[in-house]
Amino acid sequence: MENLRAIVPAAGKGTRLHSKDDLPKVMHELCGKPLLEHVLGQLSFIKPEDICIVVGYLKEKVIQYFGDHYRYAEQASQLGTGHAVMVCEPQFRNFDGTVLVTFGDMPLFRGTVMKKMCEHHVSTGAACTLLSAVNPDLKYWARIVRDGEGRFSRIVEAKDCTPEEARITELFSGVLAFDSRRLFETLPKLDTNNAQHEYYLTEVPELMARDGWKIETYMTDDGDDLRGVNTPEDMEICRCVLEKRLASGKA
Repeated sequence: MENLRAIVPAAGKGTRLHSKDDLPKVMHELCGKPLLEHVLGQLSFIKPEDICIVVGYLKEKVIQYFGDHYRYAEQASQLGTGHAVMVCEPQFRNFDGTVLVTFGDMPLFRGTVMKKMCEHHVSTGAACTLLSAVNPDLKYWARIVRDGEGRFSRIVEAKDCTPEEARITELFSGVLAFDSRRLFETLPKLDTNNAQHEYYLTEVPELMARDGWKIETYMTDDGDDLRGVNTPEDMEICRCVLEKRLASGKA
Protein backbone atom coordinates (compact mmCIF):
# COMPACT_ATOMS: atom_id res chain seq x y z
CA MET A 1 0.00 0.00 0.00
CA GLU A 2 1.09 3.54 -0.69
CA ASN A 3 0.67 6.51 1.63
CA LEU A 4 0.75 4.30 4.70
CA ARG A 5 2.81 4.67 7.86
CA ALA A 6 2.76 2.97 11.26
CA ILE A 7 3.27 3.90 14.91
CA VAL A 8 4.35 1.15 17.32
CA PRO A 9 4.24 2.17 21.00
CA ALA A 10 7.04 0.23 22.72
CA ALA A 11 8.14 2.36 25.68
CA GLY A 12 7.09 0.24 28.65
CA LYS A 13 9.17 -1.45 31.33
CA GLY A 14 7.15 -4.65 31.66
CA THR A 15 7.25 -4.85 35.45
CA ARG A 16 4.60 -7.58 35.59
CA LEU A 17 6.81 -9.97 33.59
CA HIS A 18 8.94 -10.37 36.74
CA SER A 19 12.03 -10.90 34.63
CA LYS A 20 15.54 -10.97 36.07
CA ASP A 21 16.82 -9.36 32.90
CA ASP A 22 16.85 -5.56 32.79
CA LEU A 23 15.13 -5.12 29.45
CA PRO A 24 12.42 -2.98 27.92
CA LYS A 25 9.19 -4.96 27.84
CA VAL A 26 9.24 -5.38 24.06
CA MET A 27 12.75 -6.89 24.15
CA HIS A 28 11.68 -9.94 26.14
CA GLU A 29 11.88 -13.00 23.92
CA LEU A 30 9.08 -15.11 22.53
CA CYS A 31 10.09 -18.19 20.53
CA GLY A 32 13.67 -16.92 20.22
CA LYS A 33 12.91 -13.32 19.13
CA PRO A 34 12.03 -10.11 20.98
CA LEU A 35 8.31 -9.36 21.09
CA LEU A 36 8.88 -6.25 19.01
CA GLU A 37 10.67 -8.22 16.30
CA HIS A 38 7.56 -10.36 15.85
CA VAL A 39 5.45 -7.22 15.52
CA LEU A 40 7.77 -5.53 13.03
CA GLY A 41 7.98 -8.73 11.02
CA GLN A 42 4.21 -8.64 10.54
CA LEU A 43 4.49 -5.01 9.34
CA SER A 44 6.58 -6.01 6.34
CA PHE A 45 3.96 -4.46 4.03
CA ILE A 46 5.13 -1.05 5.31
CA LYS A 47 8.62 0.26 4.56
CA PRO A 48 10.83 0.33 7.70
CA GLU A 49 11.52 4.04 7.26
CA ASP A 50 7.76 4.62 7.46
CA ILE A 51 7.45 2.88 10.84
CA CYS A 52 7.88 5.00 13.98
CA ILE A 53 8.76 3.05 17.13
CA VAL A 54 7.91 4.85 20.37
CA VAL A 55 10.72 4.17 22.84
CA GLY A 56 11.11 4.98 26.50
CA TYR A 57 12.52 2.65 29.16
CA LEU A 58 16.09 1.65 28.21
CA LYS A 59 15.49 3.06 24.74
CA GLU A 60 19.12 2.48 23.77
CA LYS A 61 18.62 -1.29 23.80
CA VAL A 62 15.73 -1.06 21.36
CA ILE A 63 17.50 1.37 19.04
CA GLN A 64 20.75 -0.61 19.10
CA TYR A 65 18.97 -3.86 18.25
CA PHE A 66 16.77 -2.55 15.43
CA GLY A 67 19.15 0.09 14.12
CA ASP A 68 18.49 3.08 11.92
CA HIS A 69 16.15 1.30 9.51
CA TYR A 70 13.24 2.65 11.54
CA ARG A 71 12.17 6.03 12.90
CA TYR A 72 12.01 6.60 16.66
CA ALA A 73 10.10 8.93 18.97
CA GLU A 74 10.76 9.15 22.69
CA GLN A 75 8.02 8.92 25.31
CA ALA A 76 10.06 10.02 28.31
CA SER A 77 7.08 9.91 30.67
CA GLN A 78 4.55 7.17 29.97
CA LEU A 79 1.23 9.03 30.17
CA GLY A 80 -0.93 6.55 28.28
CA THR A 81 -1.50 5.22 24.80
CA GLY A 82 -2.78 8.54 23.52
CA HIS A 83 0.36 10.24 24.75
CA ALA A 84 2.51 7.62 23.00
CA VAL A 85 0.97 8.68 19.69
CA MET A 86 1.14 12.38 20.57
CA VAL A 87 4.94 12.29 20.81
CA CYS A 88 5.08 11.17 17.16
CA GLU A 89 3.27 14.26 15.89
CA PRO A 90 6.39 16.13 14.67
CA GLN A 91 7.23 13.25 12.34
CA PHE A 92 3.70 13.17 10.89
CA ARG A 93 3.08 16.91 10.62
CA ASN A 94 3.13 16.99 6.81
CA PHE A 95 1.85 13.47 6.21
CA ASP A 96 -1.54 13.12 4.54
CA GLY A 97 -2.32 9.41 4.51
CA THR A 98 -3.14 6.42 6.71
CA VAL A 99 -1.53 5.79 10.09
CA LEU A 100 -1.68 2.26 11.49
CA VAL A 101 -1.22 1.96 15.26
CA THR A 102 -0.27 -1.44 16.67
CA PHE A 103 1.56 -2.28 19.88
CA GLY A 104 5.02 -3.71 20.46
CA ASP A 105 3.84 -6.17 23.11
CA MET A 106 1.14 -7.78 20.95
CA PRO A 107 3.01 -10.29 18.76
CA LEU A 108 0.10 -12.32 17.39
CA PHE A 109 -1.48 -9.78 15.03
CA ARG A 110 -0.97 -11.04 11.51
CA GLY A 111 0.25 -8.77 8.75
CA THR A 112 -2.31 -10.09 6.27
CA VAL A 113 -5.14 -9.00 8.57
CA MET A 114 -3.68 -5.57 9.34
CA LYS A 115 -3.06 -4.89 5.66
CA LYS A 116 -6.64 -5.83 4.75
CA MET A 117 -7.89 -3.60 7.56
CA CYS A 118 -5.91 -0.66 6.17
CA GLU A 119 -7.27 -1.34 2.68
CA HIS A 120 -10.81 -1.39 4.10
CA HIS A 121 -10.08 1.86 5.92
CA VAL A 122 -9.00 3.61 2.72
CA SER A 123 -11.80 2.19 0.55
CA THR A 124 -14.51 3.35 2.99
CA GLY A 125 -13.09 6.84 3.47
CA ALA A 126 -13.18 6.45 7.26
CA ALA A 127 -11.45 8.75 9.72
CA CYS A 128 -10.72 5.71 11.89
CA THR A 129 -11.03 1.94 11.52
CA LEU A 130 -10.85 -0.39 14.52
CA LEU A 131 -9.76 -4.01 14.39
CA SER A 132 -12.15 -6.24 16.35
CA ALA A 133 -12.63 -9.94 17.10
CA VAL A 134 -14.70 -12.46 19.01
CA ASN A 135 -12.92 -14.56 21.64
CA PRO A 136 -14.97 -15.90 24.59
CA ASP A 137 -11.76 -16.61 26.54
CA LEU A 138 -10.86 -12.91 26.75
CA LYS A 139 -13.35 -11.78 29.36
CA TYR A 140 -11.46 -8.65 30.44
CA TRP A 141 -11.09 -7.02 27.02
CA ALA A 142 -12.77 -3.78 26.00
CA ARG A 143 -16.07 -4.04 24.10
CA ILE A 144 -17.18 -2.17 21.00
CA VAL A 145 -20.56 -0.57 21.68
CA ARG A 146 -22.83 0.17 18.73
CA ASP A 147 -25.94 2.32 18.43
CA GLY A 148 -29.42 1.12 17.45
CA GLU A 149 -28.46 1.23 13.75
CA GLY A 150 -25.33 -0.85 14.26
CA ARG A 151 -22.88 2.03 13.94
CA PHE A 152 -19.86 2.45 16.19
CA SER A 153 -20.67 4.41 19.34
CA ARG A 154 -17.76 3.95 21.74
CA ILE A 155 -15.24 1.61 23.31
CA VAL A 156 -15.95 0.57 26.89
CA GLU A 157 -13.39 -1.09 29.15
CA ALA A 158 -14.45 -4.42 30.67
CA LYS A 159 -14.31 -3.05 34.22
CA ASP A 160 -16.69 -0.25 33.25
CA CYS A 161 -19.24 -2.44 31.44
CA THR A 162 -22.85 -2.55 32.53
CA PRO A 163 -24.31 -6.10 32.71
CA GLU A 164 -25.76 -5.53 29.23
CA GLU A 165 -22.47 -4.30 27.79
CA ALA A 166 -20.63 -7.24 29.36
CA ARG A 167 -22.65 -9.53 27.07
CA ILE A 168 -21.25 -7.85 23.95
CA THR A 169 -19.11 -10.37 22.07
CA GLU A 170 -17.28 -7.95 19.74
CA LEU A 171 -13.97 -7.11 21.42
CA PHE A 172 -11.64 -4.22 20.65
CA SER A 173 -8.16 -5.34 19.63
CA GLY A 174 -6.15 -2.19 20.31
CA VAL A 175 -5.15 -1.93 16.63
CA LEU A 176 -6.44 1.10 14.72
CA ALA A 177 -6.01 2.81 11.36
CA PHE A 178 -6.44 6.57 11.19
CA ASP A 179 -6.59 9.35 8.69
CA SER A 180 -3.40 11.10 9.78
CA ARG A 181 -4.71 14.64 9.73
CA ARG A 182 -7.89 13.73 11.61
CA LEU A 183 -5.85 11.82 14.19
CA PHE A 184 -3.52 14.67 15.06
CA GLU A 185 -6.38 17.18 15.01
CA THR A 186 -8.26 15.07 17.57
CA LEU A 187 -5.44 14.10 19.95
CA PRO A 188 -5.29 17.58 21.60
CA LYS A 189 -8.93 17.08 22.67
CA LEU A 190 -7.96 14.20 24.98
CA ASP A 191 -7.75 14.83 28.71
CA THR A 192 -6.56 12.86 31.73
CA ASN A 193 -9.83 12.97 33.63
CA ASN A 194 -9.77 9.26 34.45
CA ALA A 195 -8.59 6.90 37.18
CA GLN A 196 -5.14 6.45 35.63
CA HIS A 197 -4.66 10.15 34.81
CA GLU A 198 -3.53 9.16 31.34
CA TYR A 199 -4.36 10.06 27.75
CA TYR A 200 -6.31 7.15 26.25
CA LEU A 201 -6.07 6.50 22.51
CA THR A 202 -9.33 4.54 22.82
CA GLU A 203 -11.18 7.84 23.31
CA VAL A 204 -10.13 9.16 19.90
CA PRO A 205 -12.66 7.15 17.80
CA GLU A 206 -15.50 8.29 20.06
CA LEU A 207 -14.43 11.92 19.76
CA MET A 208 -14.21 11.55 15.99
CA ALA A 209 -17.68 9.99 15.86
CA ARG A 210 -19.10 12.90 17.88
CA ASP A 211 -17.60 15.29 15.35
CA GLY A 212 -19.42 13.45 12.59
CA TRP A 213 -16.48 11.56 11.12
CA LYS A 214 -16.97 8.05 9.79
CA ILE A 215 -15.77 5.19 12.05
CA GLU A 216 -15.40 1.70 10.60
CA THR A 217 -14.59 -1.70 12.09
CA TYR A 218 -12.81 -4.68 10.57
CA MET A 219 -13.08 -8.08 12.24
CA THR A 220 -10.22 -10.57 12.32
CA ASP A 221 -11.20 -14.23 11.97
CA ASP A 222 -8.86 -15.38 14.76
CA GLY A 223 -9.59 -14.08 18.26
CA ASP A 224 -6.10 -15.08 19.41
CA ASP A 225 -4.74 -12.12 17.44
CA LEU A 226 -5.86 -9.96 20.38
CA ARG A 227 -3.60 -11.60 22.94
CA GLY A 228 -0.79 -9.44 24.27
CA VAL A 229 1.96 -9.96 26.84
CA ASN A 230 1.75 -8.47 30.32
CA THR A 231 2.58 -11.44 32.55
CA PRO A 232 4.61 -14.68 32.35
CA GLU A 233 1.31 -16.51 31.88
CA ASP A 234 0.50 -14.32 28.87
CA MET A 235 3.92 -15.09 27.41
CA GLU A 236 3.31 -18.83 27.73
CA ILE A 237 -0.12 -18.59 26.07
CA CYS A 238 1.30 -16.54 23.21
CA ARG A 239 4.13 -19.05 22.82
CA CYS A 240 1.63 -21.91 22.48
CA VAL A 241 -0.46 -20.00 19.93
CA LEU A 242 2.57 -18.95 17.89
CA GLU A 243 4.10 -22.44 17.86
CA LYS A 244 0.78 -23.91 16.73
CA ARG A 245 0.53 -21.32 13.95
CA LEU A 246 4.12 -21.95 12.84
CA ALA A 247 3.50 -25.70 12.75
CA SER A 248 0.40 -25.23 10.61
CA GLY A 249 1.96 -22.59 8.35
CA LYS A 250 -0.53 -19.94 9.49
CA ALA A 251 1.83 -17.59 11.38
